[in-house]
Amino acid sequence: MLSAILDTPPGAVVAAPSLLAGKWVGDGPAAERVGPFTRAVVSRARVAGPADVRLAAEYAKAGARTVARLAPATRATILDRAAALAAARRDEFARLIALELGKPVKDGRGELDRVADTFHVCAAEARQIGGGLLPVAGWARGIGNTALTYRAPAGVALAITPFNAPANLLAHKLGASFAAGNSTLVKAPPQAPAVSAALVALLLEAGAPEESVQLLHGGGDVGAALCAAPEVAVVSFTGSAETGAAVARAAGAKRLVLELGGNAATIVCEDADLAEAAKVCARTGYTNSGQSCISVQRVYVARESFDTFVDLLTAEVAALTVGDPLDPGTDVGSMVDEQAAARVLGWATAAADGGARITVGGTRDGATLAPTVVAGPAADADVVVKEVFGALVAVIPYESFDAVLETCNTSRFGLQAGLFTRDLGRILTAWRELEVGGLVVNGSSNFRLDHVPFGGVKDSGFGRESPHCMVEDYTVIKTLLIRGQSIWGEN
Repeated sequence: MLSAILDTPPGAVVAAPSLLAGKWVGDGPAAERVGPFTRAVVSRARVAGPADVRLAAEYAKAGARTVARLAPATRATILDRAAALAAARRDEFARLIALELGKPVKDGRGELDRVADTFHVCAAEARQIGGGLLPVAGWARGIGNTALTYRAPAGVALAITPFNAPANLLAHKLGASFAAGNSTLVKAPPQAPAVSAALVALLLEAGAPEESVQLLHGGGDVGAALCAAPEVAVVSFTGSAETGAAVARAAGAKRLVLELGGNAATIVCEDADLAEAAKVCARTGYTNSGQSCISVQRVYVARESFDTFVDLLTAEVAALTVGDPLDPGTDVGSMVDEQAAARVLGWATAAADGGARITVGGTRDGATLAPTVVAGPAADADVVVKEVFGALVAVIPYESFDAVLETCNTSRFGLQAGLFTRDLGRILTAWRELEVGGLVVNGSSNFRLDHVPFGGVKDSGFGRESPHCMVEDYTVIKTLLIRGQSIWGEN
């Protein structure tokens, strides 16, 4: 199935079947995905119905024991094979991502590099799953007893993935769940059904048993039904805060890992290398057309450096190549659809009407928004207070370091922030005071290492998405108490 998806001839519509009860199913009602750059149908997904949800949930529950019985070393070997396959099929995946989402092919290749790394890290985590001997004899009632723990698979995990990094974010969820010994239900994003199907097929081709994963396509109704399924033990969701709240309501009393929206701030202090900061913000503010929860959105610059930084950033952004995502030289492709591009352009125009300056960009062609810089927007402008999730960066002056930290914290989101400074005191203060899950120093907010804990606070969700943390979320601690036997003596 992996070759059938990835090797579809250019110009042909890619089929994205469901995977139910160990079988790829392509017949039935279908939804078509129109490529945002090509403006033509690029893939067709088989949409799940209520009966499919029931079948998948019941099969996953029945098959969970098969996956759990695989030795951790076996799971790790399969994940390492998946990593090798991801590296080998890097170009084909990148092309498919470009067609379905308008992401430049060079960024798609980078995403597949991360997929390979993620699977390797998941393999390493599988090898380390274990337990421990508890020090029960340190308390009087524990004398003469022994207590042990180990991490057992949760059973059935549900992975609901977003469109913006469909391969790597699915690799995180699916790879960690398999490493933990679970069966996994995957609800793919409607915007990237074929990419999702290809990644699921890749894991199976690497040797994962058919019981390890089910794949369903559809909208919010399918996701809600899966969340409510009693067979599901843990739900991992990446997406907007509003949809995350709906996921929590539908799931009820289940373990949840929610990686939600962001409104990322990057602070540029007066001692920073302004040229380097501008270069980094330009490069990371428009990657994937800014469609990342940690994309550079708000850049706060010390007042005395503001004008210089705006000029430097404007020049860097103007030099970005915008165009066909299949062209290896393209830096910025299309946004996910025309509605998204029109929304961001509308916010930029409204900010300009409120007194801001659009120093570059401010135009669109269909779903392609020219990379846009908005300088000096009002504090209550949409480009400042909402999640832009598009090819726009707002630059705002600040008067004092303490004040800008307070300003950053006014956001309802708290995922990740960036800081450019050489002052260790400021670094430690920002790390302590900023209400975010992570701080990147001498880099923008848009940087992530896949093996490092990642997640937010406030409306940016809870839980941490790195394989190590996710394996903990996808397992349960089981305790063994042996009365009357102890290695500590005094039995």
